Amino acid sequence: MSSDSTLVGVGVGPGDPELVTVKGVNALRAADVVVVPVMDTGERGRAEATVSHYVPAEKVVRVVFALNERTDRARREAAWDAAGERVAGLLREHARVAFATIGDPNVYSTFTYLAQTVGELVPGLVVETVPGITAMQDLAARSGAVLTEGTEPLTLVPVTAGAAVLKDALSGPGTVVAYKFGRHAAEVAEALWDSGRLEGAVWGSALGLPEESIRPAADLEGAVLPYLSTLIAPARRDGGRGGKL
Repeated sequence: MSSDSTLVGVGVGPGDPELVTVKGVNALRAADVVVVPVMDTGERGRAEATVSHYVPAEKVVRVVFALNERTDRARREAAWDAAGERVAGLLREHARVAFATIGDPNVYSTFTYLAQTVGELVPGLVVETVPGITAMQDLAARSGAVLTEGTEPLTLVPVTAGAAVLKDALSGPGTVVAYKFGRHAAEVAEALWDSGRLEGAVWGSALGLPEESIRPAADLEGAVLPYLSTLIAPARRDGGRGGKL
């Protein structure tokens, strides 16, 4: 095993291959192998589809992460351990391994857990990350929603943490962004309505892909949305220019 093995988490953005940064492309191409996470059901993931635009298929290694396992914790932990062992094995053979993750590797990313697991298996492992465009940035650009102005705060909430966390955020100031709320669309719609934050709010899914959907949050009621859906509820603004600078 190389004493200077490097694991690089590369953010490849929300799905549009044009939103991978130049640095990200260079990191993917400089790696000996590029690991992409796949479901245990085997279908091609968004990270793999994006990576395929920039590196040859023979350089890509698919590693199973039981990302659709949310009830059997033991099975999920076993899948993480197996994935860590697989990547550690690759680092015994190669000096530089990249892991492609949608969005950014430091924002609710699979990479965080992988790096921790592999670090325990590979002594002297060097971990690097390359930032990527996030879904909230892409949705803001595609919808025209302004994320922040002046001194406004920005709150990012994973709805998997529960509707109460989202309601607390919506009751506060500034813009609220919600991730991973596809299965909880009805609860999100209710929270927006109860907090008076429905006006101007927008949700989107499959950004930059052929099946892209961007709609007013008012259309959330009764909707069945993909798990990786994003919501932006803009700050309440008085219409003045630049907020409170």
